[in-house]
Amino acid sequence: MGNVKLFGLPAERGRWFLIPLGIAVLLCLGTAYSWSIFRKPIETSLEVGATQSLLPFTTLLVVFSVLMPVTGYYIERFGPRRITAIGGVIMGIGYLASSFAHSIPALVLTYGVIAGIGVGITYGVPLAVTAKWFPDKKGIAVGTTVIGFGLSPLVTAPLARNLIAAYPPDGWKATLLIFGIAFTAIVLLASTTMKYPPTDWQPGGWQPPARTLAVTGDGTPMMQTRTFYGLWVCFIIGTFVGLAAIGIASPVGQEIVKLDAGMAAWTVSLFAVFNGLGRPFFGWVADRFTPKNAAIACYVLVIIASIMMLSAGEGSVATYLTAFCLITFSFGGWLAIAPTSTLILFRSTDYAKNYGIVFTAFGAGALLGTLTVGRIRDLFGSYTSFFYITGLLAIVGIVVAVFMLKRNPTVATELELGK
Repeated sequence: MGNVKLFGLPAERGRWFLIPLGIAVLLCLGTAYSWSIFRKPIETSLEVGATQSLLPFTTLLVVFSVLMPVTGYYIERFGPRRITAIGGVIMGIGYLASSFAHSIPALVLTYGVIAGIGVGITYGVPLAVTAKWFPDKKGIAVGTTVIGFGLSPLVTAPLARNLIAAYPPDGWKATLLIFGIAFTAIVLLASTTMKYPPTDWQPGGWQPPARTLAVTGDGTPMMQTRTFYGLWVCFIIGTFVGLAAIGIASPVGQEIVKLDAGMAAWTVSLFAVFNGLGRPFFGWVADRFTPKNAAIACYVLVIIASIMMLSAGEGSVATYLTAFCLITFSFGGWLAIAPTSTLILFRSTDYAKNYGIVFTAFGAGALLGTLTVGRIRDLFGSYTSFFYITGLLAIVGIVVAVFMLKRNPTVATELELGK
């Protein structure tokens, strides 16, 4: 298979172009992380509270996670190119329809459900493609590809803020319209490059190692292992904390630290950088030092950040920035730890299906986290109390990781021959 070519180059060189292309696709999908920029304008325009303005965002994340396992079963049947294109078009339709919404229920349907379906269909494809082309560098390759989703607000948050300001009085509608058109075009273009390597292709000079897998000797499926539930619960906690923090980043900056809207929007972009950087870093940590240790490291960062935010107040800019950078760095880490752990702990041949199932934890964490933080704000008039919950959950996560995030006691060893 040494004559395989990709982008007109030998496959071992050409495969590296798939990473920036995957990043571009995920950058479009990750615009959901800029939702905090839309919240204040939507609350003013539609006269709703914090809990209601979070509903479209929460719905998108839940729908997105539910569609992941479904897509995992169809990638092999229809191919990554077709799945990417279909998902991109559906996402674009959701954004376009959202620009005509006049109520929160309408936004929940158009942005949350329709756009969420598109994101869910598309999200796993670049990761699955990258995993197939990089069997020798799974952690760093998948972690780097998924950086696009986390870095999205670095580009889209300031862009959204400027577009909203440029089209008063309801600039958020015009912004969603523009995003819908642009993202559809980008994803459709990138979809033409999404393909798997030929059967049994492997990098030159690399030999598949004998791997100890979390599959019992009698072929017990992933969902019947304790390891799966440990990973699933850990991922829920990481998502609960991270997505809730991302959803309130701008409002916390304005309400607790007293930043102006422009500075608060800038901080969202800063946090996006740390969200993105956490992905290749923790992908490498999980690969090099085991998923359990990577998870524990993430939770320690959350505990430190939670303690810092409990003491934050007006003018505590450095405390706010440091704490949210730690939380988003940790959350970004989970978007690499989860897929890398799925590759390490379970059969790589079933990666697309397995990670789709694992990813349902993302939706559970999104639903619980965003609803909880919105409710706390409405009940107590402040987001501060939420950081008691994040610290406590991080401690629970450490306990779960220590006792459950490891290979099954009864295992089968197989030689993965490039499958």
